[in-house]
Amino acid sequence: MNNHLPMNAPEFDDASVQSAIDASWAKPFNLPEPQVDLDAYFARIGYDGPREASLEVLRDLHALHPAHIPFEAINVLCRKGVSLKPDDVDRKIIFEGRGGYCFEQNGLFRRVLQSLGFEVESLAGRVLWGHNPDDGPRPRCHMAMRVTLDGEAWLVDVGLGGCVPTAPLLLGVSVPQVTPHDTFRVRERNGRYLTELERDGVWKPVHEVDIVPVEDIDYEVMNFYASTHPESGFADVLMVARSAPHARFTLLNNRLTIRLRTGEEEEHHLSVGDVEQTLSDIFGISVDPSWRRYLEDVIARAEAVRKQG
Repeated sequence: MNNHLPMNAPEFDDASVQSAIDASWAKPFNLPEPQVDLDAYFARIGYDGPREASLEVLRDLHALHPAHIPFEAINVLCRKGVSLKPDDVDRKIIFEGRGGYCFEQNGLFRRVLQSLGFEVESLAGRVLWGHNPDDGPRPRCHMAMRVTLDGEAWLVDVGLGGCVPTAPLLLGVSVPQVTPHDTFRVRERNGRYLTELERDGVWKPVHEVDIVPVEDIDYEVMNFYASTHPESGFADVLMVARSAPHARFTLLNNRLTIRLRTGEEEEHHLSVGDVEQTLSDIFGISVDPSWRRYLEDVIARAEAVRKQG
């Protein structure tokens, strides 16, 4: 008798134990990817085309998503936190008409693509756009994807703010790639994909994405930093962007930049009331009254810096 068993413990023979072990190994370890309401998502972005895993569909969705769903991290600014649970993301972006930042946007887009039958790998990297190399390394705090289709790999990213590619970028080549808004190129460097954008004849770094895939738990860690750390790039900055068919709209604190596809650019400095109106009219975001005090603070700081020179 096994003296280590508790009283009244059931007894098992070797055959039943081995059978239980075999059955446990037969069970799948990975839970199925959460589904998304494709009808509601397609209505959100204005898509009514085929539902298949083709390059044409990928390109159409990659253009429509950033045109209709704004990049924004207002919840971080307002200290409300960011949930990456699929139901929370879908409620916020699809059904409440809000936007989100990279983890929310690309997480949703990944589920859409997988629901359509695309082969998708999750990647992570560092955003380099708008940052000086002398400032030191950027945190590894960005989500992107690699989609393999008909033997070719594409870099997919709909959550990159004002410089988001509005088309998937072919990997394995370093030649310039023209998208609806800008020309990009992707080069492999030190085990990473370095994405660059051409502006005024100069190639500027956009982001550096690791080639090796990551797990969703890695995004949870990155999201915790991005949404709660006091030195997160979103903690004290209002950053909103949308890439419409004819222009890119970028709101940084109270500075609204409109860049037409033809290259012409105009800039406006807005009051708090104008910022709220812009959030509604240009970005399609219904303004919550509780945001007002955070908007006032961030705009006051931005105006003080601007007046100082």
